[in-house]
Amino acid sequence: MPAESHFFALLSRLKYIERWALMRSSSPENLAEHSLEVAMIAHALCVIGNQRYGRSLNAERAALLGMYHDASEIITGDMPTPVKYFNPQIRLAYAEVEQAAEERLLATLPADLRSTYDAIFSSEQDDYLHRLVKAADKISALIKCVDEAHAGNAEFATAAQSTQQTLDKMAGELPEVADFMAEFLPSYGRTLDQLL
Repeated sequence: MPAESHFFALLSRLKYIERWALMRSSSPENLAEHSLEVAMIAHALCVIGNQRYGRSLNAERAALLGMYHDASEIITGDMPTPVKYFNPQIRLAYAEVEQAAEERLLATLPADLRSTYDAIFSSEQDDYLHRLVKAADKISALIKCVDEAHAGNAEFATAAQSTQQTLDKMAGELPEVADFMAEFLPSYGRTLDQLL
């Protein structure tokens, strides 16, 4: 009989990690919700790239990378962006903490499964996909800002502005991001009746 593994029980705890800890939210968001949204958007960005820009991107792999992109935060918690990027030393130290957390998670896997998940957690070989997952992460953050604004919460105004600026820069380098922003983002914040 195989030894007991805690890997998926740990991953199920994504639903307990709240995002936007320093902000007053009208609707809380957890990492499980966020990871699903990032996975769907990353997949869409690849489909756009393949269909419109002649790329050969693995959309399913992008979705997989999006699903696991914040898994280390089960151990570290969600570090607020202003803290994480306060200076290069903090960013570097936090990257080391994230790496250690990922290693701790991966160590809970059975040995015969580990290489598959190692390849998901260390996606440096997929540079363009990694960039699209990062963009999907930012788009998800902007969607949260839009939702909060539509709920009458001005708390996210500065986050919306800085996230929009980051995405504008990304869109200049990644046409998939520009297309998603132009075609899909305007629908967010509308009511179900308006969408249907």
